[in-house]
Amino acid sequence: MDGDSVTLNSNVAEIHEDEDMLWIFGAEKTLIAKIKRNKQNFFTYDDVLYGRFRDRLKLDNQSGSLTITNITTQHAGLYELQRSGIKLSSKTFSVSVYARLPVPVISSNSSQCSSSSSSSSSQQNCSLLCSVVNVSDVTLSWYKGNSLLSSISVSDLSISLSLPLEVEYQDNNTYSCVINNPINNQTTHNINITQLCQPCSNSLLKLLISAAAGFILIVAIIGIFWICKKYRRVDREGKSQTSDEEITYAETTFYKRNTRKLKVKKEDSVDYVPVVMR
Repeated sequence: MDGDSVTLNSNVAEIHEDEDMLWIFGAEKTLIAKIKRNKQNFFTYDDVLYGRFRDRLKLDNQSGSLTITNITTQHAGLYELQRSGIKLSSKTFSVSVYARLPVPVISSNSSQCSSSSSSSSSQQNCSLLCSVVNVSDVTLSWYKGNSLLSSISVSDLSISLSLPLEVEYQDNNTYSCVINNPINNQTTHNINITQLCQPCSNSLLKLLISAAAGFILIVAIIGIFWICKKYRRVDREGKSQTSDEEITYAETTFYKRNTRKLKVKKEDSVDYVPVVMR
């Protein structure tokens, strides 16, 4: 695992005199450690490959075994032990390093909620999603109890992986999502279907509430408009009646003119003034 230490054993109890031991890494055949027994010299070349092995290499001066501490995925590959002296021999190690596995994250995909109905009852389905990020060489699986439902594998480096599962909203079975590689696994147990699918129900409820609120608002606006229009019409009619009441009609009275003849002296002058009837 990433961060662990690994020891590559030479299977030699003690290095013989006049025997050299070389540790070679990778396809480039890079020398990373060397022991020269006759001079009691032990060397580690940890600055090679841009310091990839810096402060990580330890040699056993008796057996020649090599220990790599705080190993990472950069140290995965082929290691070769070459022994030269009385006879030549070599031994090869293949080292695989796996990143530590994250715990799978379970979520519900509310956009995938659906309803199915039958002749006897109706049920709501919910889509669960099991996800992990930055993984490689892993398998992601859904289990119902101890039964495998589905799985997906990947060998690429540092990718995100998701696996969906559709379940019934009222399902009381025990589900789990497992991620594993050849040496380790992580599991999310006892998934609560009702709790995870609740956001789907809430979304539907919120949609219905929003629709109802919008309808009520429209009705209220229409009602206010109708009331205002009615009061405006009544107000106009009231003003019209008030204007009519302010007009005063006067009755015309005609008086009979006195027909008595007036004696008018010839020398008197008579002025006639026009009379206006109001």
